Amino acid sequence: MKRAVSISIGTSKRNKAVEIELLGEKVQIERIGTDGDMEKAALLYQSMDGKVDAFGVGGADLGVMVDNTWYPLYSVQSMVRFIKTTPVVDGAGLKNTLENRLAAYIEKQIGDFINHNGRKVLIASGADRWGMTRSFVDAGYDCIFGDLMFGLGLPIPLRSVTQIKLLAGLLMPIAGRLPFDWIYPTGEKQEKRIPKYHKYYEWATVIAGDCHYIRRHIPDQLPGRVIATNTTTTEDVALFKQIGIKYLVTSTPVIDGRSFGTNMMEAALVAVAGKGRKLSNAELNAMLDQLGFEPQLQELN
Repeated sequence: MKRAVSISIGTSKRNKAVEIELLGEKVQIERIGTDGDMEKAALLYQSMDGKVDAFGVGGADLGVMVDNTWYPLYSVQSMVRFIKTTPVVDGAGLKNTLENRLAAYIEKQIGDFINHNGRKVLIASGADRWGMTRSFVDAGYDCIFGDLMFGLGLPIPLRSVTQIKLLAGLLMPIAGRLPFDWIYPTGEKQEKRIPKYHKYYEWATVIAGDCHYIRRHIPDQLPGRVIATNTTTTEDVALFKQIGIKYLVTSTPVIDGRSFGTNMMEAALVAVAGKGRKLSNAELNAMLDQLGFEPQLQELN
């Protein structure tokens, strides 16, 4: 049996381990949270290096790919410094392959609902999820990107990919050297919800992006909207249902009541491929087609 492990600096309350089958191969996938402790994560990687088939980096990114430019996040890079043997991925591959199919899937499943309510999407961080960004832009959505709002707490919306690329070019060389928890909730911060940016949530028909960003500021009532995201727990789904979300779309499959992060699922694919390295986007797309992987839709209200 293959084994893929995602070590996350997120809360340990979201830990989960399940066994799945991919392309006839059984894979144990496990998510281990360290409650914001990067050094603990680094030591866990060290202790498991060479003993598992693939690692995922959870709750953080090793860097951000904006269009064709890679911006490293140096504070996160240190977390994987002890890994010598096991291939490690942070989900960037699936963000640029599987998530690039998101808008087309929504169109196929609930296109009439979207057209009736308006092709408007709030993407929490367009730079961090470039495949998702391109998906909605190419599908003709009116977009607001919350990179400054959700990442830096500045109430300034971005409205084009040109603005995202300019902002990334200016800020990422600096932001990439900041402590990661300055720009993204880690550990117990992931459990806190502070509703804000109401007018942008209420403007959108679809709210898309990282689940922690979305839920961190989501209003107490947001009926009749669509959330398109990645990692969700049963608690996340219950919250979305309570505030009136109509549809929940997850880019990764729902397994045993929750959807795992892109890093976890990409690590599982790397484990099954057995190449001992990261997979290219072309290889990932071929595997996704072979598996018939596509986002999943849940109607909540």
